[in-house]
Order: sequence, then C-alpha cells, then structure tokens
Amino acid sequence: MRPTQPRSASATSLDAADDAVDRDAVRRFREALAAGVEELIPSEVADRLIGWESPVRVLREYRGLSTTQLAAAAGLSQPYIVQIEGGARTGTTEYLAKIAAALGVAVDDLI
Repeated sequence: MRPTQPRSASATSLDAADDAVDRDAVRRFREALAAGVEELIPSEVADRLIGWESPVRVLREYRGLSTTQLAAAAGLSQPYIVQIEGGARTGTTEYLAKIAAALGVAVDDLI
C-alpha cells in the first residue's frame, strides 16, 4: 500500500468551506420544513414520480383526493383532470397552476 500524501492547507480549507456550505443548506432546509414550506414525501411516492407516472395522479392519490375532489378544489371539470392524468391533455399553465394550488405543490412539481 502506498503512503498517502498529507493534504495541503488549501485543500483542507476548501473541505472546511464545503462543510460550512452543506451545514447551512441543511439548516435552511430544516427551517423550511418546520415552517411548512418544504415537505418530505414517502419513498413510494418519490419512486412513482421518478417512474414517470402522472405527477397529478400520484400527488392526488398521496393527498387522498378523488378526481372529483381535486377538480372541485381546482375549479376544473373532473373529465379534464382524468385527461391530464391519462396523458390525453398536457394542461395549460393556468390550469396546472390551479391544480398545483389544490394539491399544495409548486407547478414545477407537475411538469
């Protein structure tokens, strides 16, 4: 086994700076989580989103809503929600914003 070289002072300083940035990011996330700005979702939900299922369907089911309930909360028709979930429609930005608000997520979470 080759002996390891001692780390330079600049490499050690960079590591310390990276650690400080990481600690700050974790602190900010915990604050946002406590304030209700961020949310943790179960891995099963994340797996479905990563697996290219309809984010509207996945998040609606996670929130325990029927398509009728989501449609009413978003001010849209139930068939329109079904079409978005099924991929027959992509939804306008305006309507996706209404769905996102009804689900309590950002529009980006639906795209």
